[in-house]
Amino acid sequence: MTPGGRPLVSFGEPEGYGESARPRPLGRRGRAQAVAAAACLVLGTGLIGGAVTGSRLAGGFDAPGVPHGFAAVRTMWHSVPVDQLFPPTVQGEGAGPGGADRTWTRIAVASDSGCSGAFDALLRKVLAPVGCERLLRATYTDATQSHVTTVGLLFTEADAAAMTSLARRFDDERLDRRTDLMPLPYAAKGTAAAGFGAGQRAAWAISVLTDAPAVVYAVTGWADGRTVGTPQPAEDAMESGATTAPAQAGLGHEARGLADRVERGLRKKADSVTEQPS
Repeated sequence: MTPGGRPLVSFGEPEGYGESARPRPLGRRGRAQAVAAAACLVLGTGLIGGAVTGSRLAGGFDAPGVPHGFAAVRTMWHSVPVDQLFPPTVQGEGAGPGGADRTWTRIAVASDSGCSGAFDALLRKVLAPVGCERLLRATYTDATQSHVTTVGLLFTEADAAAMTSLARRFDDERLDRRTDLMPLPYAAKGTAAAGFGAGQRAAWAISVLTDAPAVVYAVTGWADGRTVGTPQPAEDAMESGATTAPAQAGLGHEARGLADRVERGLRKKADSVTEQPS
């Protein structure tokens, strides 16, 4: 198993939680397995002559051989109510440090938009190969209103091969661990997140899906607006024995737990659409 986070995500793989919704270590495929899985996925798209890294399809996702669920996800930003993508309340059983339960309450939803101004320049450059169909964001607070977390769903323009290519790059280069590639938060006036700016980012998580044209991310910080000198990727902050301020405050669990549950909701909705009779 290679070190790192979990940017490579498939609808057909475990979500990182057991049946009791308690966190368990997120496994990583070996390099040979990852290459084999990517090759099977490329063949499954029905593309002739192989996949081109970073390539896009111009509205061709309903072609024969392309999983219906992949195409279904692309339209979710306007076909699925926001309360189903970002529920007003999210229960995080076992999502906190030591398996403690968490409850998150939505305090702000951004208008659906493009990606202009939504990411720092370097992260925008890294995500550019998959394009930006639409970006949805919501900000939550924990039960004590001590922490605030922005969750984002980036619906891309990419085909399955391009999503796999980006996921592999995140995996190989550990891009989800770089502090210069943190997502930006969404602050809303009059809420607990009013002071949640770039300097307040404390922990974050990014997952590049491979069976859907989507990137899921979360970034968290303190609700009191304190500046964070050393932010930490969620997986590092969740490590046993981690002593950084974000780790001690459980902010890695906040980012990873909320992102995983929003991702789980997206998967569930995609499955329900796929199972509908044609």
